[in-house]
Amino acid sequence: MNTRSSKTFITDFMNYVKSKDPGQPEFHQAVEEVVETLADFLLANPRYLHARILERMVEPERIIQFRVPWADDRGNIQINRGYRIEMNSAIGPYKGGLRFHPTVNQGILKFLAFEQVLKNSLTSLPMGGGKGGSDFDPKNKSDNEVMRFCQSFMSELSRHIGQYTDVPAGDIGVGGREIGFLFGQYKRLRNEFTGVLTGKGIEWGGSLIRPEATGYGTVYFAQEMLKTRGDSFKDKVVAISGSGNVAQFAAEKVIQLGGKVVTMSDSSGSIYDPDGIDADKLAYIMELKNIFRGRIREYAEKYGVQYLDKQRPWSVKCDVALPCATQNEINGDDAKALVANGCFVVTEGANMPSDFDAVHHFLESKILYGPGKAANAGGVAVSGLEMTQNSMRLAWSREEVDTKLHSIMVNIHKMCVDYGKDTDGYTNYVKGANIAGFVKVANSMMAQGLV
Repeated sequence: MNTRSSKTFITDFMNYVKSKDPGQPEFHQAVEEVVETLADFLLANPRYLHARILERMVEPERIIQFRVPWADDRGNIQINRGYRIEMNSAIGPYKGGLRFHPTVNQGILKFLAFEQVLKNSLTSLPMGGGKGGSDFDPKNKSDNEVMRFCQSFMSELSRHIGQYTDVPAGDIGVGGREIGFLFGQYKRLRNEFTGVLTGKGIEWGGSLIRPEATGYGTVYFAQEMLKTRGDSFKDKVVAISGSGNVAQFAAEKVIQLGGKVVTMSDSSGSIYDPDGIDADKLAYIMELKNIFRGRIREYAEKYGVQYLDKQRPWSVKCDVALPCATQNEINGDDAKALVANGCFVVTEGANMPSDFDAVHHFLESKILYGPGKAANAGGVAVSGLEMTQNSMRLAWSREEVDTKLHSIMVNIHKMCVDYGKDTDGYTNYVKGANIAGFVKVANSMMAQGLV
């Protein structure tokens, strides 16, 4: 019997991780959040400790880094770095997005890949975990510049991916335009039409509901959380951060379910519309962001509402908060403000948007808190359904995909409750998601031996 305390176990393990990977704070944060909730479970199930499963899970199976040279419209040669972190393939081919953003580095991608392993496990679909991208910034680049970059990027990446090996998708900075350029280059190089990328256009192998999936899935998960208290989205005031794909479709689904969305944001600031962002106003935001690449402050100017310059929306009074922008956008003070203003549901559409202090405050306050690896798994779930449709050479209807997505999110919620319910009846969704995701991957790794 293991006599170590969980606190000692956590400290020892984190010292091990930090000694091997110094200078990767986002990765350390992601691992520690998981280890904190797994410690008691692992100490009670020493077979996982003896097999050193956790040590194996935090070590990527493969890290690929490469240079990406490309020419801008003035003929100047630019150089970026490309990455692919192939984290774990115990339950299927590596699956996870590509992120194009100036902040991309190995540590951030390792955090995302580690989270992806557990997230993909929760979907119950046969997908391992990976992540990749580049420090290339597609903002203010012409279509031709983005195309040349994507072609150069895929020229190297193509030798490392495939429908049975590694199936990338989009993420921040990688939307339909970028996926199209990447897929076209892969097809040219390999002379084959396979489902090697997800998030493709509907006309050439994509799945209906894929653009909506992360946002819809986040709201479906929050809906299940509300049901545990006999409640629903009807008449709830909802604060959403971000104004990209996830935020847009989370807002759309909240509106459909009878909630009132009062905020959205971008990197420059937030809007606060106390009358609510209705379907027509949301259509304006979608046009502003998706077509004109404008700033959210233009909404405030058009509709005469408050603009919170360089501020996130967490000071606004709300019942439900859906952070859908980026990592660590809610700190401890933000969390305290949310709870003090009556927010009792926080469901994450982004990856790790709440820092340590925020997560601890949500759990201590006993509010309904849904971590990203469970709550935003809808995107990768529909990517998995896209892979299935590609393999079967058919396309499901919008209703079929949406029904399957809803069913997956309901099942993820159930697993979180099964593993996360405390003795006082409160469901710790962080613990539930981490243990449920870990068990499937760990058992598969043990069955396959030292691989």
